[in-house]
Amino acid sequence: MDIEFASRSEIKAFQEQKLHEQLAYLQNKSKFYQRLFKQNGIDINAIRTLEDLTKVPFTEKSDLQRYNYDFLCCEKQDVIDYVTTSGTLGEPVTFCCSDKDLQRLAYNEAKSFSCAGLTKDSVLQLMTTLDKRFMAGLAYFMGLRKMGAGVVRVGNGIPELQWDTILRIKPDAVMCVPSFILKLIEYAEKNGIDYRKSSIRKIIGIGEGLRNQDFTLNLLGSRIHEKWPEVELFATYSSTEMSATFSECEYGCGGHVHPELIIVEIIGEDGNPVPDGEYGEIVITTLGVEAMPLLRFKTGDIAAKIVDTCKCGRSSYRLTPLLGRKHNMIKLKGTTIYPPAIYDVLDNHSQIANYVVYVKNSEAGTDAVTVRIGLSGKGMENTSEQAFIKELKDSFRARLRVAPEVEILPADVIAHINFPAKSRKPIKFIDER
Repeated sequence: MDIEFASRSEIKAFQEQKLHEQLAYLQNKSKFYQRLFKQNGIDINAIRTLEDLTKVPFTEKSDLQRYNYDFLCCEKQDVIDYVTTSGTLGEPVTFCCSDKDLQRLAYNEAKSFSCAGLTKDSVLQLMTTLDKRFMAGLAYFMGLRKMGAGVVRVGNGIPELQWDTILRIKPDAVMCVPSFILKLIEYAEKNGIDYRKSSIRKIIGIGEGLRNQDFTLNLLGSRIHEKWPEVELFATYSSTEMSATFSECEYGCGGHVHPELIIVEIIGEDGNPVPDGEYGEIVITTLGVEAMPLLRFKTGDIAAKIVDTCKCGRSSYRLTPLLGRKHNMIKLKGTTIYPPAIYDVLDNHSQIANYVVYVKNSEAGTDAVTVRIGLSGKGMENTSEQAFIKELKDSFRARLRVAPEVEILPADVIAHINFPAKSRKPIKFIDER
């Protein structure tokens, strides 16, 4: 039986056995964790339950940056794939994968796609890169291969090529950054493509949220649904460090954990676990990773854990949509907000072609936020730029209670900021504090 459908007590006992095996492996193979255990007087045999994890110090991104190859637990000749993190919180980190790790990634993604309702009869158009040292694109491809589904590797961008592929091959699902769907719709409308009658029936989103904390569609998700109601929307959450994915099922009530692959703690500001349902930082312990396993790694992402059984029958816990990244929290005029909330407002205006959010310290020592936008020209025929800025600020106040400063720049200037030469993901947030 799939462990996700076992009882919560069975899942906990299962994870504790896996944790014991992982600790023994780290004690034997990891230079970093051997040093950490010794320096902190940690007896791994005293860590018997998930609650006992609090006896172990956290691993942070800075540890990976400073001691990158001390985390390697296998011989270098056993590494068959090298990837790097996206560098969201600083300098990218190199991650090594053994053959076993790639098989684990394939298993993870096959389970996640199945959770979203894909089968071996599905054909998915993959609108992400497999190059540029990107783990996710390779993982998606291998997961689809493992489950026997068809995959069309188109890569990111180029709406014309995406639509040519959809009309030619007729996939039933696509996987991409959700905001790109709006560009696909815009291209279809301009070029007479009846997208609502196309073969696409599922959209699996990566890198951007589609839902609010109560699981209703956010503004971006609502815009896609209003334009294209025939498709189902699925949000996912993953990272290179986790080597695992949290995917929604058809009920859209949080991302399901795969208990055989990862342990998740939600940690408060005091470093202690918070009660289930409360928000805190996601801390992960990988299970079954051979080359570079992690123990109590602080992701910097903020979410809450849901422990009640899902309507789909899975008893494994779920994560809420991300509230934001801990390091990216903004205090604007007394209101705490995270960048995704700002993106959600911006993504709801079809007149905006692209944007970047800047945060810096003001002279008063508080956060100063400026949104620089490029306009598409769509819907601006009878509206001045100043009138649009006022309308946009009103939207921010209605949604967030506060409004950042807004500046309009040429869309091609913003595009160069969004897509620097070495970036795999669009840069939408620049923190100058």
